[in-house]
Amino acid sequence: MAQIQWFPGHMAKARKEVQARLKQVDVVLEIVDARVPESSRNPMMNQIVGQKPRIMVLNKQDLADPAKTKLWLDHFRAGGDEAIAIDAQHAKRLNQLPALAKQLMAAKIAKQKARGIRNPAIRAICIGIPNVGKSTVLNRLVHKNIAVTGNRPGVTKNQQWLAVDDTFQVLDTPGILWPKFEDELIGQKLALTGAIADAVFQEDTVGMFGLATFRRLYPEQFRVAYGLNATDMALSDSDLMVHLSQKNGFGADYNRMAERIIFDARQGKLGRYTLEVPADFEADDDDAR
Repeated sequence: MAQIQWFPGHMAKARKEVQARLKQVDVVLEIVDARVPESSRNPMMNQIVGQKPRIMVLNKQDLADPAKTKLWLDHFRAGGDEAIAIDAQHAKRLNQLPALAKQLMAAKIAKQKARGIRNPAIRAICIGIPNVGKSTVLNRLVHKNIAVTGNRPGVTKNQQWLAVDDTFQVLDTPGILWPKFEDELIGQKLALTGAIADAVFQEDTVGMFGLATFRRLYPEQFRVAYGLNATDMALSDSDLMVHLSQKNGFGADYNRMAERIIFDARQGKLGRYTLEVPADFEADDDDAR
């Protein structure tokens, strides 16, 4: 899984189009999955965006661990970006996005008003990897189903300007992944949360990763979700997978149990969770310096 190749032609084209469009925008809205805020970022995005003012939008906050979400918000703000956690599906805190963008552009708005422009318009671009909820964010902002949505990566194929109000417009863009996942752990996190297509990974590997990760980070949530006792939780990961498969009526078909764990993790049936914290990436930051 360490060398998943994923760079369809439309993604390469989208990256070039985003770079070309940046000259027309004032603010970048970078959408990430609040459950994997760093792993769900394209590492090329900083190069693409450059010095444009940016708002980090942690979507799916209703599925994420609230305490860890706060850590991530503080982390992004400390790095110089604005940051907000939202639940686009239920339109929670979405109305704060235009206000944040206008706050970032306050100096430009003031200059335009001084030149006699009554209602200066702010233009933003919405970017992110597939299936982090970009289109849902946009649809909720404009109160229409304009941007195409789908619970699978790569639904958005074209770019379009969407009017939120008379003074705020957003450009939708296709999700852009990077050419390959050098880090197997990142690939597993994205597979578990649904950011990459199911066809490019093995369910048993990702299901086992989910089992091991929830046992380590959220053991009580995992125990309750599957009705396990202390003896069950003392089993090894592989033995627990066998036990769960039998307990849920799948017999020796362990792949079905792995698929069940993946499904339950994506649907929030294992409780709210976040698979990483900023400290997990401090060594990488030091290496980059």
